[in-house]
Amino acid sequence: MKIIDTPSPNFDDRGRAIDMIVLHYTGMTSGKAALDRLRDEETNVSAHYLVEENGDVYRLVDEGNRAWHAGLSSWQGDTETNARSIGIEIVNPGHEFGYRDFPEAQVGAVIDLVADIRIRREISPALVLGHSDVAPRRKEDPGEKFPWGLLAANGHCITPFNGEGNANISYEDALAALSDIGYDAPAGDHAAALLAFQRRFSPQALGQGFNGVTKAALIYARDAKALVA
Repeated sequence: MKIIDTPSPNFDDRGRAIDMIVLHYTGMTSGKAALDRLRDEETNVSAHYLVEENGDVYRLVDEGNRAWHAGLSSWQGDTETNARSIGIEIVNPGHEFGYRDFPEAQVGAVIDLVADIRIRREISPALVLGHSDVAPRRKEDPGEKFPWGLLAANGHCITPFNGEGNANISYEDALAALSDIGYDAPAGDHAAALLAFQRRFSPQALGQGFNGVTKAALIYARDAKALVA
């Protein structure tokens, strides 16, 4: 896999071991605009890698350093996402500028990059996450169009739910599963986390609340995470 070095000044010391990968979309009008922003020292944002739509991979920050990609975020109560993770930006206009399918060449490059990082650093598939997973109140990326199933088919993340709905699962059990998986979803303030979960695990039920498919998906994802943790 060819990697193009395009250094960003936006990083600092990591301070802890790497055990997570966070996938983003750029949410800008072009890959060049995203690269320019990630390399602008006045923005205070960066990522370790950026993957263009044609499959080109750019390295902006050395993995040993902390890139500034996740912002205010949390997973399983741990708020030091940047310190523990490698951030990958995937070029896509996003929901603001015309969200579209991710091209085959780009998806292939993302799979190869995630595979290299995950295997080399022995990262659990359960900790290959989307930005919206760790920051559900602020972010939607990489979004419901990202093909998590293809990444999962290669063993690099938990497979999205493709089963039948189960209306017999209680609301309480489903809500508890949302937190058990890792989402910041306190009682009474879980709506954003539920949408993030649906984007990741059950996009066919996006925006449909705790319907039967979502309930079944929550129990599935909780149990699948326990198996690979």
